[in-house]
Amino acid sequence: MPTFEYAPAPESRAVVDIASSYGLFIGGEFVEATGGTPFKTVNPATEEVLAEVSEASADDVDAAVRAARTAYTRVWSRMSGADRGKYLYRIARIIQERARELAVLETLDNGKPIKESRDVDVPLAAAHFFYHAGWADKLGYASLGADPRPLGVVGQVIPWNFPLLMLAWKVAPALACGNTVVLKPAETTPLTALLFAEICRQAELPPGVVNIVTGAGATGQAIVDHPGIDKLAFTGSTNVGKMIARSIAGTRKKATLELGGKGANIVFDDAPLDQAVEGIVTGIFFNQGHVCCAGSRLLVQENVADEVVRRLKRRLGTLRVGDPMDKNTDVGAINSKAQLDRIAALTEAGEAEGAQRWDSGCELPTAGYWFRPTVFTDVAQSHRIAQEEIFGPVVSVLTFRTPGEAVAKANNTPYGLSAGVWTEKGSRILWMADQLRAGVVWANTFNKFDPTSPFGGYKESGYGREGGRHGLEAYVKTGSEQ
Repeated sequence: MPTFEYAPAPESRAVVDIASSYGLFIGGEFVEATGGTPFKTVNPATEEVLAEVSEASADDVDAAVRAARTAYTRVWSRMSGADRGKYLYRIARIIQERARELAVLETLDNGKPIKESRDVDVPLAAAHFFYHAGWADKLGYASLGADPRPLGVVGQVIPWNFPLLMLAWKVAPALACGNTVVLKPAETTPLTALLFAEICRQAELPPGVVNIVTGAGATGQAIVDHPGIDKLAFTGSTNVGKMIARSIAGTRKKATLELGGKGANIVFDDAPLDQAVEGIVTGIFFNQGHVCCAGSRLLVQENVADEVVRRLKRRLGTLRVGDPMDKNTDVGAINSKAQLDRIAALTEAGEAEGAQRWDSGCELPTAGYWFRPTVFTDVAQSHRIAQEEIFGPVVSVLTFRTPGEAVAKANNTPYGLSAGVWTEKGSRILWMADQLRAGVVWANTFNKFDPTSPFGGYKESGYGREGGRHGLEAYVKTGSEQ
């Protein structure tokens, strides 16, 4: 048999022009922050400083809200839905035109493999703008209630795991419904949001319709607390979501919260095992496990558990971990040192509680933040690795005997964002989907997303839906509602 040596296939970063420093995007212009301490955003694969980014103060947030309110009252809310849709179509087309630039920048700033940025994040971001552009002049037909009208100014705070895609999930429906936006990207991944600000200018979006303020928790809190915000949309940790809910309790502000998850991937003995293993890999190792709906709990029917684990380990041995800019890379860098430390701490807790740890043993780069794909067996329901969100490339394997036991174990968690069911029996899939307390249940697949389909959770995974017709409801008021 011939042997082949690995040949890297690096994507060029020459398509991206990263400035040394960035200001805030307020009222259609990049402006200097009036307060706060600038911070650095780094490439997690190399620890290279990419740029210095402004930290927005409460005064800066106030300026952004005022710009958004002016644009709302004078321009955007008065514009016909058809004309708003034209702007969204234009943004979607520019995202497609600048797709390679966006993908490279996302990978540099986030650490995810370029093939995921290129083939998933950027195309889906464009698809969300295309989809919501189509709704902009049809809200009366979306079964939202009588006389749907925009809410006003929407504050949006997005996470670091899908920076551009989460922006699209939130900005597109808000604009389609006639609202204006003040958005804060995560402090570790602000660069694609700032490039999106350039895209808004390129699309000649009216000034103030989209405003982007960068910063950490204090900036986000300033958005949450601002009296000029009519609705909040947040994706992130459950703890921060609870803080937001407490902050706005008793106010007129509406909110949608898409929070943590501990998704169950349930494999029955009649499932096509090789296909299921591919779904398991997609469910937990896609984007380094930095996915709220990741299938981090693998529930396997007892009589095939050993075989599934054997095939899974063999498959993990083929995953390439390394340079995210290499088109052959399957698993990239962990987004930050803080997240790497959290993953390490929880896996150490799993070992201390008696679970058996196995990892792929692959060689890791010497610089950057890295974690090998890891499997835990002999996991009990009470273990921390079975209950807490690890948000990394770590899967915990549990077993079950009956469908009822599978449902009980899957639902035995504070979260309820996602689940997957692998079986040849359609009736079993339908029954399981009805019993599982999860906002999304995939059948013989995992981590499949589409802008036409609503996404959201139950319990501590938050409330409200994003995407589809249902996702429009959070951005309008109806009837006599003020």
